[in-house]
Amino acid sequence: MHPWADLVLAEPEHDAGVMAAAGQLWCTAADLARLGALLLGDTGGVLSPATVEEMTLPAGVDPSSPIWAGYGLGVQVQRHERPGGGTTTLVGHGGSMPGFLAGLWVDREEGTGALAMGNTTSGMDGGLPAGLLNDLRVAEPRVVEPWTPQPCPVDPELLGPWFWGPSPYVLRSVGGGLLHLGGLGRPGRASRFRPGPDGTWVGLDGYFAGETLRIARDHLWLATFVFTRTPYDPAAPVPGGVSDEGWTTG
Repeated sequence: MHPWADLVLAEPEHDAGVMAAAGQLWCTAADLARLGALLLGDTGGVLSPATVEEMTLPAGVDPSSPIWAGYGLGVQVQRHERPGGGTTTLVGHGGSMPGFLAGLWVDREEGTGALAMGNTTSGMDGGLPAGLLNDLRVAEPRVVEPWTPQPCPVDPELLGPWFWGPSPYVLRSVGGGLLHLGGLGRPGRASRFRPGPDGTWVGLDGYFAGETLRIARDHLWLATFVFTRTPYDPAAPVPGGVSDEGWTTG
């Protein structure tokens, strides 16, 4: 479209040559929608659900931040504000070539996706798919799966409050055989953990991604962090030890 008149012009068709691998991949809307279905979990046997989950986790981004943008494995990961409050995490990617724009974003929590394709070099709002998802959420409330009890991957007595120094954290089971450690009643360094070798757990995302968690009755050992059942428990291996005087009035 002409910027100042109701006129149109055929966009140039650009051949990127050796740079074609950087974006010159053509597909139909149906193909792009199928990719969206895969990112929502309908993998068709191409990938395991665990691999898709790993792809869609942000790398090098603190998920406790209200608004951020980052990358997973081959996909972009962004957190957006929802209309009426709150945030949502979208997974997908934008695409562009001279003469063409496209975008695909899915909300894995809501189980929805939206895509947009346009024959234009510029001018199509890159936030259009995200806006469509917001409209869908407002107009069509989500029908959630009925709650069912889930197996707990550890002894339930190990769950609940833990302390890093005087700071309260909570360890909980979050379904799917995972654990979550995060601040209790306030923001804090948070991660989910998947089962690892020899009874250990491995950080799946967030601050402790890739770190090993070991769980004992009186403490959690996580990288150089030691969490105890009570603040500075003298019976636990707190780095540097705990003062023999214990808690005093000053």
